[in-house]
Amino acid sequence: MYSSTNEVKVFNTLTREVEVFIPIVEGKVGIYACGPTVYNFAHIGNLRTYIFEDILRRVFDLKGYDVKHVMNITDVGHLQSDADEGEDKLSLAAIKESRSPWDIAKQYEEAFFRHSELLNIKKPDIICRATEHVDDMIKMIESLIDKGFAYHKNGNVYFDVSRFTEYEKFARLNLSNQQSTDRISLDENKHNQIDFALWFSDSKYPNQIMKWNSPWGYGFPGWHIECSAMSSKYLGSSFDIHCGGTDHIPVHHTNEIAQSDCYHGSKSVNYWMHGAFLTFNQGKMSKSENRFITVDTLIDKGYDPLAFRYLTLNNHYRSELKFSYSSLDSAQSNLDTLRKKVREWKKKSFINQCKSDEAIKDDLAMKFYDQFMESVCNDLHMPFALATMWTMLRESELSTSVRLKLLLDFDQVLGLKLDDIVNRNLTLEDEELIQQRNQYREKREWDKADRIRDELENKGIFIKDTKDGMEWIRL
Repeated sequence: MYSSTNEVKVFNTLTREVEVFIPIVEGKVGIYACGPTVYNFAHIGNLRTYIFEDILRRVFDLKGYDVKHVMNITDVGHLQSDADEGEDKLSLAAIKESRSPWDIAKQYEEAFFRHSELLNIKKPDIICRATEHVDDMIKMIESLIDKGFAYHKNGNVYFDVSRFTEYEKFARLNLSNQQSTDRISLDENKHNQIDFALWFSDSKYPNQIMKWNSPWGYGFPGWHIECSAMSSKYLGSSFDIHCGGTDHIPVHHTNEIAQSDCYHGSKSVNYWMHGAFLTFNQGKMSKSENRFITVDTLIDKGYDPLAFRYLTLNNHYRSELKFSYSSLDSAQSNLDTLRKKVREWKKKSFINQCKSDEAIKDDLAMKFYDQFMESVCNDLHMPFALATMWTMLRESELSTSVRLKLLLDFDQVLGLKLDDIVNRNLTLEDEELIQQRNQYREKREWDKADRIRDELENKGIFIKDTKDGMEWIRL
């Protein structure tokens, strides 16, 4: 086991600075990530954000933190606009596809996690669906009304932005003259047009399918209150890190801060982290305009999904990533090269019986490990981490086993599943061949035993006879 003294540093959107991460509870970190709105497939632009969040979690895991990762599933309440405009995306999808919104949500949630698994994104510790936490939202809304931060009119409940003096701070907004804009259309129920909805009753959007009883009428929650209610339920009134895409900054996360801080009476989140967009020729990917690429699209075109994961590592998570198939080709080639090296070095280490702890004693290996950790701990600077990795792989002064161990250690953060290409189960046919070889060896029929060994090696199965018996590795 290596030791590394690098502190974890993250860019905090709240302060616009890279800061040393100081946990609320020593040795523990609570992370809340805004999950998908499951009315359609998540596109690879969405999934770039989840890869960045997965890297963040892996860094904390490698540093020995006890990580509690919470992610919501938005299956109600997200309108066509991130503000209070349009209709619920789940209801619109249900009408379009002539199915219930619950069936729609289930289908696309399953697809999201299937795609996440193909990208080797670790599943969050807690997955919370909005429709299963409406009571928690109602409780929070009632408290905000009681404390004077919210009001209800004609069945709808709104947060009174004027009561939260720091509302403009997070997104660097200037709302002094804002009335009705492309962000917020005129709503006569609001005291001020910059106020935002916490609850819609059936007095608005009568086509809404998913509804619940509330003190203010039969209706549904606003999108923003969902995350505030669920994050505090599972991570407490104050937690370490809240993640999402940069598009969440001006509306969704600004509103979350307002309602959460007012509800709890203190700062609810210490660090806010946001991933930048992925774009392609036509601009930002958009599901509303049917202009997007999914993981299945990549698979249909013959790409390994992990090639896309590798591609995202070439750009810092806060920098826009322009997607092209030529760049994905390059990523696929690099991934194939890494896999080839692992196969070759696994074989060499297996046959030569190299010591697995050799890297621990090597000063040069420690230098590379420290450089890698310095990069990933410095606000997840993965391009620098990849540069260190490739330099290490070309370092002839390091033995094969040392480079192999370092590469697989690095992959605990990279998440490219480089070690998964080995030690796959044997087929029944392979097991029968090995049994035949053992029988020939017992009879001292060495030529026949060697022919079977060669046949197995042609299939990528290498065997070694030791004093304790036969060992095998499949590459």
